[in-house]
Amino acid sequence: MQHAILGAGGVGGLIGASLAHSGEQVTLVVKGQALGRYPNQLHLESAFGKFDAPVRVGSEVPAADVLWITVKATQLEPALASLPDGRQVRAILPLLNGIDHVSFLRSRYGVERVIPATISVESERVSPGHIVHRSPFAKLSVASSGRKLLEGTLDQLQKIGFTCQFVDHEPTLMWTKLVFLAPLALASSAAGKTIGEMRADLSWQQRLESCVREVCSVAIAEGAKLDAEAVIATIRGLPGPMRSSMQKDVEQGRPPELDAIGGPILRAAERHHLEVPITRKLVEAVERKIR
Repeated sequence: MQHAILGAGGVGGLIGASLAHSGEQVTLVVKGQALGRYPNQLHLESAFGKFDAPVRVGSEVPAADVLWITVKATQLEPALASLPDGRQVRAILPLLNGIDHVSFLRSRYGVERVIPATISVESERVSPGHIVHRSPFAKLSVASSGRKLLEGTLDQLQKIGFTCQFVDHEPTLMWTKLVFLAPLALASSAAGKTIGEMRADLSWQQRLESCVREVCSVAIAEGAKLDAEAVIATIRGLPGPMRSSMQKDVEQGRPPELDAIGGPILRAAERHHLEVPITRKLVEAVERKIR
């Protein structure tokens, strides 16, 4: 299969390197001014292995079976300049944080072409073409509408070490990640602490877990099937040194994905007349940090 990766950062690099290592043809789509900085290979350091994988590099989306969109939510619209109408790709698989991007992409490229998906992972581009996968896991979930096209691809990723699944219910698919990601991203960014440091601080642990419960209540109102206590149990088992990408963005002065991650929760809470005081305070704390 032919794969294009729009967004050659930590997640895009991990996906691209893994697919290329499996024998798939992969093209990284980068900004025109960055073309000269990217080698025609990806170097991946991961718990799954350390290897180099050959890729093509271009500034426009080529004809492809699958376009993986892995840019930050704050970069989505300008990145789509490389994909004017989407007809050159059979399917678009967005792995952005948040929820609202799915309806946005479908309004532009069509409902059938866009296959919702999520990934849970900590992966970082340390230099162009050099990717460090830091978490011991990479969990990829894809809407069942993509099964026919992507079943073989997910099988290849599982052989490398990914955990992959197809999910029948889209609201559950999309909110399952957000109820996990949003509390971690908001709390770690507001506190300036790793997951382990928050666990060691009772007040921050309580805020984190209260946020999980609030977000789960919103997700359930939106039709998702979720269990807040199961999410909390998963978070308690995460590696202590783990940090959220939002926390890294705030610390390094980059625009965080605050609206993409916190916005859908606050807006849905208002629609359903739900109170989410801890979530709202965490969003406000991050806002103060980036002013």
